[in-house]
Amino acid sequence: MDTEAQHVERDRSSRPSGSEEILDAEGPEGRSRFAWVDRVADWLPGGRITLTVLACLAFLLLVSRFVMQPFEIPSGSMESGLRIGDRVLVNKLAYRFGAEPRRGDVVVFDGTGYFGDADYIKRVVGAGGDHVVCCDKDGRLEVNGQSVDESAFVHHGDSPSDVPFDVVVPDGTLFVLGDHRSDSSDSRDHLGSPGGGMVPVDDVIGRADWVAWPAGHWTRLTRPDAYARVPAADGAHG
Repeated sequence: MDTEAQHVERDRSSRPSGSEEILDAEGPEGRSRFAWVDRVADWLPGGRITLTVLACLAFLLLVSRFVMQPFEIPSGSMESGLRIGDRVLVNKLAYRFGAEPRRGDVVVFDGTGYFGDADYIKRVVGAGGDHVVCCDKDGRLEVNGQSVDESAFVHHGDSPSDVPFDVVVPDGTLFVLGDHRSDSSDSRDHLGSPGGGMVPVDDVIGRADWVAWPAGHWTRLTRPDAYARVPAADGAHG
């Protein structure tokens, strides 16, 4: 019995004598990594709740500034696809890594100096080098000799344009039109102005990719096939 008792005592003492000290040393060290969070939270009214809210707001501001920005549709110029009051999400990275706006893209741009002191949303119908004509013998828009069937998105009852035009889009610029052609101030209205109604690519804020609000109108905005079939200015397909 004495032997068994002594064996039990040895088992109890088998834990390293310095283990508690090690745990005590590691705990404060781990906590110290986030000590600044506690200090900031203590300084702010509302503590950690306020800090969390501020962190979320900072994150949203960064996303809005560099990645995705909401834009409210201010007029009926893009109906019936985009209605007054709709909120679209503008992809600000779409053209930041070598990609260029393409025919059919819906873009938001800063029109200061040539359209007006505001941001605008329109559809790209011609990019650098494109020859855009309205209209062909069937009353359709023509780009680089290819007639474009816009019936899938141009406002019902509208013609491609009530204003005839025949333009070659300079490199680095865009020719843009609203989908509601009879209720849109766009490149056609500035043909005789400096710049000829063209939008500099550098002034494009981003590509509208989604209708985010109202929830019942949630839609992804895609490039129409009609523009994908148009040949590029050099004869290749764009």
